[in-house]
Amino acid sequence: MVFEKQSNASSSSNNLKSPLPREDTPLIGKGKPLSSQSKTFANVLIAIVGAGVLGLPYAFKRTGWVMGLLLLFSIAGLTTYCMMLLIYTRRKLESFDNGFAKISSFGDLGYAVCGTFGRFVVDVLIILSQAGFCVGYLIFISNTLTNLFNGQVSLTSSLSLGMSSFTAKSLYVWGCFPFQLGLNSVPTLTHLAPLSIFADVVDLGAMAVVLVEDLQLMLKQSHEVIAFGGLSVFLYGMGVAVYAFEGIGMVLPIESEMKDASKFGKILALSMGLISLTYGAFGALGYFAFGAETKDIITANLGAGWISTLVQLGLCINLFFTFPLMMNPVYEIVERRFWGGRYCLWLRWLLVLIVSLVALFVPNFADFLSLVGSSVCCGLGFVLPALFHLLVFKEELGWKGWTLDIGIVTLGLLLGVSGTWSALVEIFSVKV
Repeated sequence: MVFEKQSNASSSSNNLKSPLPREDTPLIGKGKPLSSQSKTFANVLIAIVGAGVLGLPYAFKRTGWVMGLLLLFSIAGLTTYCMMLLIYTRRKLESFDNGFAKISSFGDLGYAVCGTFGRFVVDVLIILSQAGFCVGYLIFISNTLTNLFNGQVSLTSSLSLGMSSFTAKSLYVWGCFPFQLGLNSVPTLTHLAPLSIFADVVDLGAMAVVLVEDLQLMLKQSHEVIAFGGLSVFLYGMGVAVYAFEGIGMVLPIESEMKDASKFGKILALSMGLISLTYGAFGALGYFAFGAETKDIITANLGAGWISTLVQLGLCINLFFTFPLMMNPVYEIVERRFWGGRYCLWLRWLLVLIVSLVALFVPNFADFLSLVGSSVCCGLGFVLPALFHLLVFKEELGWKGWTLDIGIVTLGLLLGVSGTWSALVEIFSVKV
């Protein structure tokens, strides 16, 4: 491992002591003074809660509500454990007197354990995951606006440009494009950070409104629901659950800015427990309220009332402004690797174009959640934390520790490969 060989390598030491920009940092409690327990709790919520929750009711429809809850809580527990593996690994490395004085990001940790190759793997997975989240945002925005205003844009479905039809969805994606070019041209995350807090407040508010609507509908009419959807949808449900708990890349910077880092484990467990219960209630009640009619984005089931319209428009607005925040780690990595760490406008615009093009060709929001969750998030969330922990603690772990780490790596690889294949089959089997 790298940390065993570089005690005298001043260049490696300097890389970690004065790193170029890598991944984004916590949005609350940034800088001095260090974050209190309440601010750390808020940071974890901001890092984890995202648009993935909106696809949970549809996932429960596919998997059955009992299987959905079991998968959700199992993934929450495993994700929390793997997050703590990253913390333990970082603390162990920083305890050595070999130049690793500050490991502040996932990429730093990958470099400390496996050198340049480790950082490369982490960087690639972070790029794919963050860009994948943004693709999901565009799919949600375009599908939601199409559902709200399809009567006003029905004529566009008959228009044709070349060999491809100019659908309502593509109209909204390309309508967002020039504005996203402007937002993503902002060079510093500081100017955009308040938008992330606003987005999470709107998310929580929208979830509360949807839960109230679900309860009212359940009292009026009951729907037939299934408890278990069978093994054929197990991988699909697993991918959506993994996606829902996004944000593992933010764990190291959040913990490093906590005033009393010894209590981080308890704060993380409390946060993940609360998020899991909220997710479980949101997914199950959404499925109970609409049954077999549950759509891939639950807000599409709310009807045409003004409350429903406001909720859906609010979610579209906050995801629209969250887009540049989620792409920021991608820009930092790409600019560091291809532009010497300097700001590059054309690279940013090219990445926005690529993300927009991918969003055009993915028809189903929940299927895309499963794909990103199975392919990229399994690697970031399970495989790498357990692998890094095993490499660093290999001489201290007993057979139980070895078995657990190897088991998590194996599980992550199996879920990643099989889940990715399953999600791709679902996506390409959809007739559009």
